[in-house]
Amino acid sequence: MELRQINTFIRVAQLKSFSKAAESLGYSQSAVTVQIQQLEKDLHIRLFDRMGKRVSLTAPGTQFLEQAYNVLNEVNKARLFMSDTGELHGQLHIGTIESLCFFKLPAVLRLYCNKHPKVAIRVTTGEPEMLIEQMERGELDMIYILDEPQYNNNWHKLAEQREEVVFVASSSLSAELGELPELTVEQLLDKPFYLTEREANYRRVLDRFLASRRIILTPLLECSNTSFLIRMLENNRGISLLPWYAVEQSVKQGRLSLVNVADFHVTLYQQIFSHKEKWRTREMDEFVHLVEHINS
Repeated sequence: MELRQINTFIRVAQLKSFSKAAESLGYSQSAVTVQIQQLEKDLHIRLFDRMGKRVSLTAPGTQFLEQAYNVLNEVNKARLFMSDTGELHGQLHIGTIESLCFFKLPAVLRLYCNKHPKVAIRVTTGEPEMLIEQMERGELDMIYILDEPQYNNNWHKLAEQREEVVFVASSSLSAELGELPELTVEQLLDKPFYLTEREANYRRVLDRFLASRRIILTPLLECSNTSFLIRMLENNRGISLLPWYAVEQSVKQGRLSLVNVADFHVTLYQQIFSHKEKWRTREMDEFVHLVEHINS
């Protein structure tokens, strides 16, 4: 049994395809087939059911998958221990959402680059679902997202931080809202809303709440760019639902105002994940440490 066979087995299990696994690993499909056959021979079990082009784990294969992850994890720990000296000089590819990239990453990466100028950093932005898919395919070292708590046996959760999501209004609208008694979501629905696009993380939570009350909200503006929404709010009469880290400075400087809504409260979580198969490098650990430092 060889490590490359275990790695190939994990990739086939993830992608549910011999051909896709071969492409992602840079092997021929026949090489992947030979490796899996040899692994099955060594283990005296059948790892996959092959029905045409469909590939699925057998019951013993499912059991072996967890052990395979453990083997690679221990090997990676040993590699990390042996290389845990000297200056950081590797590469780091981070996937994150637009709002964290704009409002959180600059401070983190400024510290990182000052401490470790030889590390080559690459940042990819997208929606959480897309970033998770890229992490699953091994295209990202780690992902930094804001969402409801996520759990998966194939991932390592490296950090988690609570983040409030709040209603904010423009200065011109906040005075009008201040004249109302304790606010409810229904009292806001006739106001112009500037929101992220449907299925975006905090927009999805709001839409679920409204659907439970059989309410349909049609925003005046929808945009995936949080900083653009904030700029629009600061210069126009309107209201939005955004993470506190994105609007904190605008609220403190009086350009926007918090809107306290009695019947709707949202808490999401900043979360950092890597895949279990991914070798956890010192470059990755340092990024997690600095994110936690900035958030503390």
